[in-house]
Amino acid sequence: MELQQYNLFFLYQETFALTKRLFIQLKRRPSTLFAGILQPIIWLFLFGALFSKAPEGFLPGVDSYGNFLGAGLIVFTAFSGALNSGLPLMFDREFGFLNRLLVAPLTSRLSIVLSSFFYITILSFVQSIVIMIVSYILGYGWPNLYGLGIVFTTLILLVLFVTSISLCLAFVLPGHIELIALIFVINLPLLFASTALAPISFMPNWLGWLASLNPLTFAIEPIRTAYTQTMDLELVALHAPYGDLTCKSCISILFSLTVLSLIIIRPLLNRKLN
Repeated sequence: MELQQYNLFFLYQETFALTKRLFIQLKRRPSTLFAGILQPIIWLFLFGALFSKAPEGFLPGVDSYGNFLGAGLIVFTAFSGALNSGLPLMFDREFGFLNRLLVAPLTSRLSIVLSSFFYITILSFVQSIVIMIVSYILGYGWPNLYGLGIVFTTLILLVLFVTSISLCLAFVLPGHIELIALIFVINLPLLFASTALAPISFMPNWLGWLASLNPLTFAIEPIRTAYTQTMDLELVALHAPYGDLTCKSCISILFSLTVLSLIIIRPLLNRKLN
């Protein structure tokens, strides 16, 4: 028991040190944080203004397009940050720092993965809270305490899911050029093939099916529902072509995808980190 506590202490210490290193890098290059916050805020202003004169009842269940868009931008910001989480590890690979970590007397090399997860989660939370505050100032509402719990739970699951995939790609792809190219290719198509910018009822049938199977949609809809003051996990959050899904169902699907991704990438991480 004492040995287990001893190992957990050193795992915490190693994870803390590696996470602190990532934040030191962020402090030296804060443009990453500012860009991650500024882009969705600009989108919120522009899209909110673009649809400001839309007729009443234009979107079901919301007063304005800004109310509808806020959840999509929160999720897209967290998704983009998590998708980029493999880049620091890729640069560590290319510059040889990862090899130094692998030969260092670490208690567990799991700390390398955990540090990336904690770093991206904290960063996503900071960016999301700023977006939520700006959205509130613009009059687009604020979730109650229960709704905030749903928002952060959903974000944690999404970040863990996407970060695990990004770290896997950082080990599989030959270099950072290929990883950046892949991020550019899949980033915006996944956004537009989700319910971030429009409900499924506005989409052609083929796109509606894609959006209803998109992991981003399973994160967006519970967060969108969290902004209603009558928040309930049994509320229908998604009207998909294959049937209605409640908030609980969406979060459960996202949880299942996260667990599945961790199971799939675990052998690869074990092989690359040992």
